[in-house]
Amino acid sequence: MKIAYILYDGITTLDFIGIYDPVSRLRSMGFLPDLSWHLCAGQPKVKDHFGLEIIVDKVWPKLDGYDALVVPGGFGSRAMQQDKDFIKWLQTAGKDTLKISICTGSLLLGAAGFLKGKRATTHFADYQRLETYAKEVLREQIVDDGDVITAGAVAASLDLGLYLCQKWAGEGAMEKIAKSMNYKLVR
Repeated sequence: MKIAYILYDGITTLDFIGIYDPVSRLRSMGFLPDLSWHLCAGQPKVKDHFGLEIIVDKVWPKLDGYDALVVPGGFGSRAMQQDKDFIKWLQTAGKDTLKISICTGSLLLGAAGFLKGKRATTHFADYQRLETYAKEVLREQIVDDGDVITAGAVAASLDLGLYLCQKWAGEGAMEKIAKSMNYKLVR
């Protein structure tokens, strides 16, 4: 499995790291040894909204070669919705590529047309904005609608990461990863 993490200026770092950490453990703990990923953006470096700089692996790669696309949210997502080059780039994702977002990253999936006819969620302050893109906006932590999975506000990123661990490697893998992070699963 190959993942493209989509980064841009103004992301919320926890949106990205919260999913990245548990998912990367799928490889390091041997559950998905062939798992790979790239940090992708429209420039060689991006900064979160506090100024933390992240160096990316790939600049504007075609996204159709990835099995999953992960789009974090952040204050920068509002401007990126209007960035035609960025949206066209997202649209290079393959038809079978799983589209995943955290927080307002769902607005970017929506701007790219991936939420048409779909149920989705986002940051609680942006439910109304998401209504312009999705068939139904749910006020839930994680919404899985087939080829699109969206998660709510920033704290949902870790839950989403563990959800994906379970989806891709099973309940036992997810429990071991959560335990390695000292994360208490709520059932």
